Amino acid sequence: MEFQYQEPYPILKDDTQYKKLTSDFVKIEKLGDREILVIDPKGLEFLAENALSDVSFMLRPSHLQKLKNIIDDPEATDNDRFVAYNLLQNAAVAVEGALPSCQDTGTAICVAKKGENVYTGAEDAEWISKGIFNTYQNRNLRYSQIVPLTMFEEKNSGSNLPAQIDIYATAGDSYKFLFLAKGGGSANKTFLYQKTKSLLNEKSMEEFIRKSIMDLGTAACPPYHLALVIGGTSAEANLAAVKKASAGYYDHLPTEGNMGGQAFRDLEWEEKVQDICRKSTIGAQFGGKYLTHDVRVIRLPRHAASCPVGMGVSCSADRNIKAMINKEGIFLEQLEENPKRFLPETPPHLEPPVAVDLNRPMAEILAELSKYPIKTRLKLSGTLIVARDIAHAKIKEILDSGNPMPEYFKNHPIYYAGPAKTPEGMASGSFGPTTAGRMDVYVAEFQAHGGSMIMLAKGNRSKDVTNACAKYGGFYLGSVGGPAAILAKENIKSVEVVDFPELGMEAIRKIEVVDFPAFIITDDKGNDFFESISG
Repeated sequence: MEFQYQEPYPILKDDTQYKKLTSDFVKIEKLGDREILVIDPKGLEFLAENALSDVSFMLRPSHLQKLKNIIDDPEATDNDRFVAYNLLQNAAVAVEGALPSCQDTGTAICVAKKGENVYTGAEDAEWISKGIFNTYQNRNLRYSQIVPLTMFEEKNSGSNLPAQIDIYATAGDSYKFLFLAKGGGSANKTFLYQKTKSLLNEKSMEEFIRKSIMDLGTAACPPYHLALVIGGTSAEANLAAVKKASAGYYDHLPTEGNMGGQAFRDLEWEEKVQDICRKSTIGAQFGGKYLTHDVRVIRLPRHAASCPVGMGVSCSADRNIKAMINKEGIFLEQLEENPKRFLPETPPHLEPPVAVDLNRPMAEILAELSKYPIKTRLKLSGTLIVARDIAHAKIKEILDSGNPMPEYFKNHPIYYAGPAKTPEGMASGSFGPTTAGRMDVYVAEFQAHGGSMIMLAKGNRSKDVTNACAKYGGFYLGSVGGPAAILAKENIKSVEVVDFPELGMEAIRKIEVVDFPAFIITDDKGNDFFESISG
């Protein structure tokens, strides 16, 4: 057999619409017979700053069109349409540039391919990091990166650094980039399954996918762009392909394999997986057919004794943006600047929600919620206490030391969230819900002490939470995951830190809300919306 090299991921075309940012920072120099693209490293800083800024406040037009398609689909449920309409409204608010589309402004990620004839004379990752730093310092974004000082002691870095920067060498005289802002919710819904050859038949594959789809749930803010990657020369290669496929990076792979082992999209299985997702009835967070916008199924070569399978998503905050530098200048993918054009002239018709006054004794609020079944749509007005991971750990420390549950945790519903920075002149920064499941371990103990009787967050929860709510008379309410900007603009009227100010965005806050949208997910009778779907 003769040697023949196969490009592992042969992307056949790039139909991305780019805008030119500048002709500065680049020049051509001769080195013998070669033309070298010389990039001033300040150009990398400039590009990264613009990329992370754009992607925090704008979305791709193709993504927004898919949201409009949900509203226009006569088979979509009212809940599907409600979520899609909220997300389009959110995009229209975020594009104004004050409130980012999601409060979790994410881990900044840069994947780059640097041509052999490109020269910067610098540590490229440092300059890309500087651009990312500038964006998070100067815009109303959140610092989410926690750095370890010892095995168990951690602190917020205060800059959203470090970023993840992966630079690959390739042929040519251009520098190409994919920037992502990856929130914790969608990152946590990346799965690796170590399978074998026994998976690779129609029946086993379908059974595996039906089961694995339930692992996704709604915690990562659907509708999703779902990626499923079968195979890979290593587990690491598989998961790297998952991330890029979910970002649309591999949309133009071939659609068949060859003896060189090229990656390819399996269009038939994309349709099958999409159908499985629709029939799951999970829907766009609260029941329906739109768990996913679309599916990418990528097939890779594998070791004979191994078959890694990766699954991951890009969520409703689909923050992915391409860029490139060539001899003509610096270019950035053109995101949508007028998302209002995707909004329907009239909102979709929905039955009116149940109004709930939170400025009453907890017993009265619980009695009011007990009148309604799961899936009931609510609008909440009054006081919420905001607390998430570290704050819950602090409350547990209080209980473990023999001290009583703080009164604010007993008197008000608990909203699992952490805000972005507050724009000047506004009451709140982007302030959407975080994933509920991370707080599941605290619920039974807290409810036993009279706290966390009503919880508000996103995503499905464990059976332990359902059991605790049935035992102690509590409720879990689902908030729409994704529209953090419009919640800040329309529903949150004031924000006040009440405890642990040293925790930054993890501090416990009191917020006043008006007509805050929510659904009853888990009630005081042992009913759970997500369990009813999976059952």
